[in-house]
Amino acid sequence: MLEKLSPEHVLFIDIETIPQFENLDLVPENLQKLWRKKAGQIGKEGESPEELYGRAGIYAEFGKIVCISAGKIFRKGKERAFRVKSYYGHDEKAILVGFSELLKSFMSNPLHKLCAHNGQEFDFPFIARRMLINGLQLPSILDIAGSKPWEIKEIMLDTLQLWKFGDYKHYSSLELLCTIFNIPTPKDDIDGSQVAGIYYGTSDIKRIARYCEKDTLAIAQLLLRYKGEPLIDPENFEIAGLEE
Repeated sequence: MLEKLSPEHVLFIDIETIPQFENLDLVPENLQKLWRKKAGQIGKEGESPEELYGRAGIYAEFGKIVCISAGKIFRKGKERAFRVKSYYGHDEKAILVGFSELLKSFMSNPLHKLCAHNGQEFDFPFIARRMLINGLQLPSILDIAGSKPWEIKEIMLDTLQLWKFGDYKHYSSLELLCTIFNIPTPKDDIDGSQVAGIYYGTSDIKRIARYCEKDTLAIAQLLLRYKGEPLIDPENFEIAGLEE
């Protein structure tokens, strides 16, 4: 599969999500009741719904997207380079509309594919669910209800699934894989567990976007390692609009 894949045909994405509210006390009563029920299912003995609310950002029903970064590999002379564009801010619907337009344009080429780390379990379904919740029409690539698993894998690549080699019990973080493949790690400022605290504490959304952008490059580098191809020089990392 990877042998015939052209990395230039792949859109690498990453998202950052947070709980919809800063703490459980601010959650509307009807949703608060449902979170308490959810907390009883996911929590360990002694953990309160209030303590667990920090994890609400990983569930599309209780979280929201504050950044989507999308990047692609392109040729810069004889070298490969990487260009990334981010949609971020406080208006989730605007983020999703902007990304949806990009997605529709990029995927108009039948050779193009999406790629994320743990995308099949998190990024792809989270984006789709939040689009529906925001009343948006799904781009065709995300409208996969009824599709066969092998059909999905053909157009929605996942660097975690590729690493599993069919072992569904195995999980490896992007940071771990970057380390063992000697890829410069993007975790040089913050990590995912700090995103909500930064958003609600300092509102430094640009800092969150920069972190998200670095992850897209790391995913692209990881895919190149899987293919046995040279890494992209970090000096060839650009933050700009995406060209077809």
